[in-house]
Amino acid sequence: MRVKMPRPKLPRKVCCRPANSCFKPNGIPMSELVQVALEPDELEAMRLVDLEGMQQMQAAEVMGVSRQTLANIVKSARHKVAGALIHGQALMMEKSD
Repeated sequence: MRVKMPRPKLPRKVCCRPANSCFKPNGIPMSELVQVALEPDELEAMRLVDLEGMQQMQAAEVMGVSRQTLANIVKSARHKVAGALIHGQALMMEKSD
């Protein structure tokens, strides 16, 4: 029996750096909050599609991924952001050097 290995994750082009490393509700200590990690490629995909207004095909080309992969990344990012806003969670972003 052959075990299928997942395909390796291709490197994605990320140009955006977050202004802050986290966003959290005011007045609640970080130690009391659930922390949700927003990956750099998720932030970049949202920037291109939602902020810059690019079509998914164009944004996918910029990031060096397929359109379907970009759609999956955007869906995941939007889910995390909406969940953090609705449930009062801290949204953590990796701050690049």
